[in-house]
Amino acid sequence: MNRITTHLGTGLLTLAMATGPALAHPPIAAPTAAPRAIAGFEQDRADILAMAGTFKVRFDMQEATRWDPAYTPLAPKVSGGNEVVRVVEDRGRRIVLQHLLVVEHEGQAMVVKHWRQDWEYEPARVLVYADRNTWKWEDVPERLRAGRWSQTVFQVDDSPRYGGWGQFETQGGVRRWRSNWTWRPLARRDAVRNPVYDRYLSINRHQDTPDGWVHWQDNTKLGLKDGKLVPIVQEYVLNTYTRFAGFDVKAADDYWAATRDYWAQVRAEWARVADADGGIAVTEQADTGTVVSTRLMDLAEEIRAGSTTTAEAVAEARKLIAANTRKP
Repeated sequence: MNRITTHLGTGLLTLAMATGPALAHPPIAAPTAAPRAIAGFEQDRADILAMAGTFKVRFDMQEATRWDPAYTPLAPKVSGGNEVVRVVEDRGRRIVLQHLLVVEHEGQAMVVKHWRQDWEYEPARVLVYADRNTWKWEDVPERLRAGRWSQTVFQVDDSPRYGGWGQFETQGGVRRWRSNWTWRPLARRDAVRNPVYDRYLSINRHQDTPDGWVHWQDNTKLGLKDGKLVPIVQEYVLNTYTRFAGFDVKAADDYWAATRDYWAQVRAEWARVADADGGIAVTEQADTGTVVSTRLMDLAEEIRAGSTTTAEAVAEARKLIAANTRKP
């Protein structure tokens, strides 16, 4: 164990339950009734698949409550863009959605491979963020699997970002999926600022709306002080996906058609490493994500430009991942 994990041990759970009002939502409990019928499973699938499509996205971020009296919360920040979300895998109990960001630059549509979300029904384990540069497999207790879905989020280069498990539920007439408390590394927007916090403890909610869907994040930002993780500030993020096709959707689909075979094999390589090593340890940089991210993305662009083949790019990608990963 590293010094953070050694110091905290099981204390992480205590911290998650003792940092104040923001963590007051009760934990997900064991089911009190029989597993839901097929109709519930199919409704879950429909809600997940409804996140695919073309959208105008609004990102609304605000640090609302400081837990450290010496910290000054950031001013609220609102940004946005256009995003295409495609289903790249649907095996019934497993669904994979790929996000593609489309931005205009000097009159040209530029496509950025964005995040990916993998959903699995009644998972036995989830790949979770464990500590700086480290992701490990975490077992889901058998008594808590029935009717639940895990969501694992991956970065632009298909390396892991965070994972959690939860359930679809209806409250106040609104149906949503809510995760357990999950650890997450800093987003690029925070990492580049060298802030006093170095990770998030979060609950994620996904819910369909009449116009699309929303992803709401409740993030407790924590940092080390005197060798202990302490809460610094509470952040609320509301990402709103509104159905919209008034942008160059074809650019995103053309990018994916040219590079999807490459990315499928990159995904497979990360998965192979995670299975073989019991997780993934890879160094991250504040501005790019993993140290291999820039090159993996560039290889996809070279395939699209015709300057390399998919086979050549995959061979280099495998070498890069092998050389820069280690057992967690």
